[in-house]
Amino acid sequence: MQLNLIAILVAALVPTVIGFIWYNPKVLGTAWMKAADMTEEKMKGANMGVIFGVSLVLSFLLAAFLNSIVVHQNNVYSILINEPGFGDPNSEIGMWLADFMAKYGNNFRTFQHGAFHGALAGLLLVLPVLGTNALFERKGFKYIAVNTGYWIVTLAIMGGIVCAWQ
Repeated sequence: MQLNLIAILVAALVPTVIGFIWYNPKVLGTAWMKAADMTEEKMKGANMGVIFGVSLVLSFLLAAFLNSIVVHQNNVYSILINEPGFGDPNSEIGMWLADFMAKYGNNFRTFQHGAFHGALAGLLLVLPVLGTNALFERKGFKYIAVNTGYWIVTLAIMGGIVCAWQ
């Protein structure tokens, strides 16, 4: 599996950076606070160190998972993992895999391609999850739109970084 730890670490910082911009009161922060029924008093009562620390760990997990979505070459490994000789570069499957990766290992490894799949994940994974939760929490369309929009943009940038950074 192709896993670039530095790319994943950098991508894990994206939700925080985009969040500072997206949820700024001059951008969508005021609309989000109103839609989320959030007040300044509620925000002051939080332990921001814990919130940012845990969110960074969760962002790392998300970036690592995005790797499996945006780097299609990983699917070859998952298909072949049970083949005899997998993991041995001198076996028949090991040599085939090395040849395959030499020929096709860089296909679709662009920022644009990763951003497309990241945005698609935001639309097809985040929207249904957040939308369902928001409906049961009795949140309105604006709440869903602000939060889903944030994740679509964030996952697009994260996906672009993870995919392009080889």
